[in-house]
Formats: sequence, C-alpha cells, structure tokens
Amino acid sequence: MSKKETVKALNKLLQGEHMAIEAFNIYINEVDDEYMKKTFQKIQNQHRDNMTVLSNYIQDLGYKPDEKLGLKGVMGDFMVNMELAGDTDSSYVINKAIKGENQGINMAEKVLRGKLDQTSRTLAGEILKKDRESLSKLEELRH
Repeated sequence: MSKKETVKALNKLLQGEHMAIEAFNIYINEVDDEYMKKTFQKIQNQHRDNMTVLSNYIQDLGYKPDEKLGLKGVMGDFMVNMELAGDTDSSYVINKAIKGENQGINMAEKVLRGKLDQTSRTLAGEILKKDRESLSKLEELRH
C-alpha cells in the first residue's frame, strides 16, 4: 500500500473518531445520572486523544489530516439527534452509544485488515484496543 493509500485509511479512522466525539456530546446532554455522564465524558476524551494521535501521525507522514466531519458524519450526527429527541431513558442512550462504538470498532477492524505499514498497523491496533475498552465501560453501564 502506498503512503497516500495509508493516509486515506488513517483519515477514515480519524473521521470515525470525530463522529464519536460529536455523538458523545449528544449522549452527555441526554443523561442526568452523574456517573453515566462522567463515563461518557471519559470515553469522549479517549476519542479526542485518539484523534490527536492520528492527526499528529498523519502530519508526521507529510500529509494533512482530514478533521472535517464530512457528509456521512453530519448525517450520522443528525440521526443521533433525531433518535434521541424528546424523552429518552438512560438505557436507550446507553444502547445507542454501544451501537455507535461497535460501528467504530468495525470500521477500525476494516482499516486494520487493509495493507498498512507496520507502524500504521500498530497505531490503528492501539486505537482499536482503546475503543474496545470504551465499549466494555459502556456495557458495564447496562448492568
């Protein structure tokens, strides 16, 4: 895989992280429980850290990170807002967050299956690991 193709794949991962941050903004505003809110904030901060690491790495490769949400992200953000409009209970919000985190994990796995150089593969693998840890935290909120 060329460096340009690698950067394209990493930018896809970056866009997913951006989408997660935006979704967690919505989830945080929808819950009243302080523990749940704090958990969502911690997960959102992890996604912010992932974005920083990815952006810096893409710049180190000599490219510009694509940090825009994009049409797909804007539509996703709109859908989350619509689905959570009105009175929603905490379990519904948690389930939406779990679904979104799973989608992000699936996208990261797809990027990892691509032909990446070893450094990019390691970086994407670390982000995937952190996303799985976030998913576990969300699943704990269900119980």
